[in-house]
Amino acid sequence: MAKDGKQIRVGVDIGGTFTDVAMEVGITLHSIKVLTDYSYPENAIVKGIRQVAEVAGVELSEIDTIIHGTTLATNALIERRGARTAFITTKGFRDVIEMRTESRFEQYDLDIVLPAPLVPRNERFVVDERIGADGLVLKPLDLDEVDALCDHIIAAGYESVAIGFIHSYLNGTHEKLVRDRLLSKKADISVSISSEVSPQMREFQRFNTVCANAFVKPLMASYLNRLVGRLTEEGTRCPVFMIHSGGGIISVESAIEFPVRLLESGPAGGAIFAAHIASSYGLDQVLSYDMGGTTAKICLIEKQTPKTSKTFEVARTWRFKKGSGMPISIPVIEMVEIGAGGGSIATIDSMRQIRVGPHSAGSEPGPACYGRGGANPTVTDADLILGRLDADEFAGGAMKLDRPASDKAMDTDLASKLDTDIATAAYGLSEVVDENMSNAARMHAVENGKELSEFTMIAFGGAAPIHAARLCEKLGMAELLIPPGAGVGSAIGFLRAPFGFESVRSAYSRLSRFDAAAINHTVSELIAEATSFVRSGAPDADPDLECIAYMRYVGQGWEVPVTIEVRDYADADGDLFRKLFDEQYEHFFGRVIDGLDVEIVSWSLRATSKVAPPERIGKTAKAGEAKVRGRREIFDVQEGSFQNASIVDRADMKPGDFVSGPAVITERETSTIITASREVIMQADGCLLVRVKQSA
Repeated sequence: MAKDGKQIRVGVDIGGTFTDVAMEVGITLHSIKVLTDYSYPENAIVKGIRQVAEVAGVELSEIDTIIHGTTLATNALIERRGARTAFITTKGFRDVIEMRTESRFEQYDLDIVLPAPLVPRNERFVVDERIGADGLVLKPLDLDEVDALCDHIIAAGYESVAIGFIHSYLNGTHEKLVRDRLLSKKADISVSISSEVSPQMREFQRFNTVCANAFVKPLMASYLNRLVGRLTEEGTRCPVFMIHSGGGIISVESAIEFPVRLLESGPAGGAIFAAHIASSYGLDQVLSYDMGGTTAKICLIEKQTPKTSKTFEVARTWRFKKGSGMPISIPVIEMVEIGAGGGSIATIDSMRQIRVGPHSAGSEPGPACYGRGGANPTVTDADLILGRLDADEFAGGAMKLDRPASDKAMDTDLASKLDTDIATAAYGLSEVVDENMSNAARMHAVENGKELSEFTMIAFGGAAPIHAARLCEKLGMAELLIPPGAGVGSAIGFLRAPFGFESVRSAYSRLSRFDAAAINHTVSELIAEATSFVRSGAPDADPDLECIAYMRYVGQGWEVPVTIEVRDYADADGDLFRKLFDEQYEHFFGRVIDGLDVEIVSWSLRATSKVAPPERIGKTAKAGEAKVRGRREIFDVQEGSFQNASIVDRADMKPGDFVSGPAVITERETSTIITASREVIMQADGCLLVRVKQSA
């Protein structure tokens, strides 16, 4: 805590290119971006915290809390760079993770290539045991067989073991027993069991999730332990917490045990940040747009709450198509993520078309203009050539960009192959990446039955404010908000997140045989598990509870989420569950089906510590023209030419100050491009409201 009694909290987000650090001293925000260190990511964190503490004028020992999110676990899965992992399963089910489901992500491709399983066949082992679909033991474990298998796995030198038995989500006794035998023989071996990692039905998703957890567990344990050690050496005395993919905060110890929960932790912080801004303005329909150096993330936020799911896919291999990735069964803030960031590399395909991403130059070597050895044209190089970035003022002048290097890369890889000039090639690159992002947003909206023209966009991340106005033009969206600190939005989002955890469990029952006692038992177990995770970080928390039952008509293949009040139920409440299901089913599909029984397949319960809602503010109207400090030529796509644009320092703008496009609003971590069709007004809370030009 600062000497004047102000709380000091730090949010740290490791991205593919930059590590973002945001520090709040009381209500004052300080932020900084440093290049990510791939070999030892904790080095960039320590460097960033040191620099931001120096700017804020505080000692590291005064910091009260550090909250961290990272894409390291995701990157390890995408790059298959994890521990050597063995998988133990029930005899007869060895090939489940290779056979996948009967769904084909590209129905008519005769040469379809399915993603390789995380654990190859020769590293998957079986035990002759069986738990029934009712959770009863049909065939007990043979302990001699288990011991022999444990000895073999240890002798073979596996670092990590995943255990997933059939129907263990109902009864995890056998999984726990095998884990205990392994640990009794080798105490330091890493073990993950599916009945704790993801106790849900559908064995392919559950087995895949426990294998992913085991695959990244040693890597993440090593990293998090090193990070805590380094921060302690630097003089911090505060706890370190992690943000998980569902948007809550958990302890480092929980994160080490269940690293698969960290897969979407960085992007989750961005969605929380956008939801916080939406709540300030009372906006019920928001599109969150987060573009960094490596990827762009798009999320729908309705009624100030990000859309969530209990499954998602990592590392899609075929044009970001559903089904072509690695399914993970954990609670997650639902978003679409594409390989479109500032470092995304452009190439020419066999049809002489520009393709952008998914490969990224990252921070090593980075875009050509970084002068760190990158030789390929990237989105950042195109933005520099089109005048959207200032070579001398990038990152507040801390980093000089090399314009000739951008020109050379653009000419060599694009312009010369397309028989055009450098500016036209850069314009083409920029339009392709903008179209990729707008198509992803359209697809995500259509899948959720939404029309984006009715939404407000909230954009953040180092590259998003540069491209957001053009995306709004493409999507027919009238208004866009760029929050203060947009360049480090996810890191700020961590500081807005509650301590929270979502427990999930499959527990089957039919409404025609409604068993209130069994339902009450399931819900009470979920409450105990979720609240214990919350209290590991916030011991005095009295968490808010939200329960969802996943229900369907008997015979259907997928479920409808139905929110259930957290209380004890009686056997007569079966009619209430049926009524709630009918209402939700009709909401999704327009009608109910008479004469069919309904079944509850699984449950989730979210426990979150209470967070004070932000103060509501109204939109500020135009008052006077902002102070223009200069002008430069920037390319405007709708006009199809370079335009003379106003340059305005964001720090110089007061509430009500406005600028008509074309213009560039500059700040340390990013720049906001105002296209010729838009105008921008500074709001009372420091947000930039970018909207379609309106006559006086």
